[in-house]
Amino acid sequence: MHVNGQLRVVPPKSEASQHTIALDTETIRLLRRHQQRQHLSRLDSAGWVFTRTDGQPIRPDYLTYRFRYLVTASGLPPVRLHDLRHGAASTALAAHVDLRTVQGQLGHASIVLTSDTYTSVLPELHHEAAEATARLVLTTARKTGHRLRKRTLQLQRRPMNRPPC
Repeated sequence: MHVNGQLRVVPPKSEASQHTIALDTETIRLLRRHQQRQHLSRLDSAGWVFTRTDGQPIRPDYLTYRFRYLVTASGLPPVRLHDLRHGAASTALAAHVDLRTVQGQLGHASIVLTSDTYTSVLPELHHEAAEATARLVLTTARKTGHRLRKRTLQLQRRPMNRPPC
């Protein structure tokens, strides 16, 4: 955050926002290579991952400007930097990562916020869940076919006007 032209590190909005981020193996490998290059350049990064050439942190407004420039130069439709966060969460849900895990990845204090924000992804997941449930039922029915058919016939013979005992 900038205060009087100075970059300041401020605490996150909520306790849940301050958390460790899990990264995939390839990203970790790339970040380690980047860190080695910083070290070889004798760049005093003061713990920052991405810095200017003098080792100072990159200003957030410059990062936003560069991102917009790269999106436009690439001929992509307008997309905000924050949209990448939404895209990552939607992709995780589509990859069947459970909602509670996505909540943790995003640092949301409440699962309700995560659920309300990403319900656009959920209908497809509900359909996939229905398909998976049907596959399980049908597989089980095939494995126990005789017993299932016999029980179904018993239920069909009962009169409809009285409840089963």
